[in-house]
This record gives sequence, structure tokens and C-alpha cells, in this order.
Amino acid sequence: MNALVSIITPTFNSEKFISETIKSVQNQTYENWEMIIVDDCSSDKTAEIVELASSIDKRIKLFKLEKNSGAGIARNTAVEKVSGKYIAFLDADDLWKPQKLEKQINFLISNQLYFTFSFYECMDEEGNLLNRLVESPKKLTYRQLFYCNYVGNLTGIYDADYFGKIQISSIRKRQDWMMWLTVLKKIRIAYPVPESLAIYRIRENSISASKLNLIQHNFKVYKSYHKNNFAVASLHMIGFLFTQLIIKPNYIKKIKASI
Repeated sequence: MNALVSIITPTFNSEKFISETIKSVQNQTYENWEMIIVDDCSSDKTAEIVELASSIDKRIKLFKLEKNSGAGIARNTAVEKVSGKYIAFLDADDLWKPQKLEKQINFLISNQLYFTFSFYECMDEEGNLLNRLVESPKKLTYRQLFYCNYVGNLTGIYDADYFGKIQISSIRKRQDWMMWLTVLKKIRIAYPVPESLAIYRIRENSISASKLNLIQHNFKVYKSYHKNNFAVASLHMIGFLFTQLIIKPNYIKKIKASI
């Protein structure tokens, strides 16, 4: 019997996208999953849309935070609720390709791994594919991850029997990077499924789209997660900026996009 996969989806004011995100999960060829959606006090109809979906498909489970707390606390809340051997992540505006789970679980099992991720494509806020493929090193080391988050959060899957239920600092941004650093600190090397299995939505005015905000939040990771003083964190930021400007662009390809 296929092992249960728990999918964690924090959401906030995502009524425009959440139905399509849920549908991409329901379209998976790997059917033994549960989708844990934690709503961070949305003021739109997000919760109503999820409640309707969960009334039809019992694999979808909605939990609501009592106050707006940020994606970190929403993810940690979801982690507490999961039942699966494997834990996967999908934000409320991103999409999975139909064979995403099947290919990744098979990759984990056949290679006796405890964690994997994949390449992914990009689309704009309206869902138009941008013909952009984001790859990663074929053999990702902790040191490489230290200076650049090569793991698209929408693609990562880890074995909870091996790692446990990973809880990360509740700071509002870059929790995903800290989570994958925690994973790589234990296994040292990770291997991706070398193909695009998901589609990341680039939102206008998002934190990840703002280079200045990205720098600020990465600096916080070096100071808080790695417990570096200001001088050491600043040196690491130089390495981060070099990687972002010189190395990371080599892993972004122009392609003919496909679903």
C-alpha cells in the first residue's frame, strides 16, 4: 500500500487561487494524500472555498488560526496535524503537475532517500506560464544551500519517520529555507528529481519578488537561525549576494513551458 503523504498549505486571502491549487492536488496520480490547509485569518472567502472542497473530498482538512500570525506559525500548526509518513508543501497560489507526488515518492523509495525536491516552472499572477525553468545542482550540499535556497518550497518532500515533524522558527519569512537547512544539516547532501514537477506563481509586491526585502530577511536568517553576530552575518551576506547574482542565474533556463 502506498504511504500517506501529508500536504501542508498555509493560506491567507487566497480566494483567487486556492481552488486551482486544490484541484492540482486532486489531479495527482498518487491518490493516498491528505491536504492540511491552515487559514491565517483570511478576510475574503478563502475559508468558505476550502470548507466546500473539504465537504466533498474528506482528504482536504481545514484549520483556522484565531489571529493573523504569518506563514511560519500556519505551517507549524499544520505540521502538528499531519498523519503521513511523508510531508510535502504547497502554498495556496502554486500548482503541482499531475505526476508530481508519484514521481517523487518513487524517487525517494528507489534511491533510499529521506528527502527530495524537483525543478519547477514559473507563471505570473494571472496564471500565464513564463517559459522559465528553475533548476538546481544535481547534487545539493549543505554549503550550497547555506548561500542560496535552491529548494523550491512547493517541491520539497521529507520522510517524517526519519526527520520527525520539523518545527521551524515562527518568523514570518524564509521559514522554508531554514527548514531545508535543518534537513541538509542532517543528511548533508540532497538529490532532486531532475525535471519540472510544479509551477510557482510570481505575485506582484510579494516578499520573494522584492530583492531588497529578500536581502533583509536572509540577513535575519544568518543572525537568528545560524546565530551569527553582525560582522559574520554580513560576510555571509556577501556570499549570498555573489551566489544570487553570479551562480544562481545559471540554473534558470528559458523553455517551452508545459503543464
